Amino acid sequence: MTETRPRLREKYEKEIVKQLMEEHKYNNIMQVPKLQKITINMGIGSASSNQKELESAFKDLTKISGQKPVITKAKKSIASFKVREGNSIGCKVTLRGARMYEFLDRLLNIAIPRIRDFRGISRKGFDGNGNYTLGLREQTIFPEVDLEDSQIVKGMNITITTNIGSDNDSLSLLEKFGFPFKK
Repeated sequence: MTETRPRLREKYEKEIVKQLMEEHKYNNIMQVPKLQKITINMGIGSASSNQKELESAFKDLTKISGQKPVITKAKKSIASFKVREGNSIGCKVTLRGARMYEFLDRLLNIAIPRIRDFRGISRKGFDGNGNYTLGLREQTIFPEVDLEDSQIVKGMNITITTNIGSDNDSLSLLEKFGFPFKK
């Protein structure tokens, strides 16, 4: 049984590496930035009072990522948010390898074009170390999520971790993958 390689991984290895080596004048192929992992996080603020919301988010994140999420717990008690230490407050999943590239392909080519009134992704999501975080307001832009099953619309944070320490190099890599940044 032969395993098919994700389309974006093929594009990265055949086109993007060569373009980045010419553009940034890297001496060695190991200097070229690459994706390490993608982390998807859904925080459910009212999960402590409504367990069904957490279950719904868990199912949606499983469908979106193709992998079983981990339920996150509160590290501290915060009285003003009615959160106690150890309460379930959300779920997250970390994607690596083929699943990471397949998710990124679906995000760029299917989900982002379905966002209403879309004008581009902000360039301000970089953290100074070459990692980019994108916030989405609703999970229903992914075609895997059934609108009838989802009880409420939940947002999510998608963090793309690269191996390079520079925001400019990371921005260049993400632009080559096809991220529609604002001009």
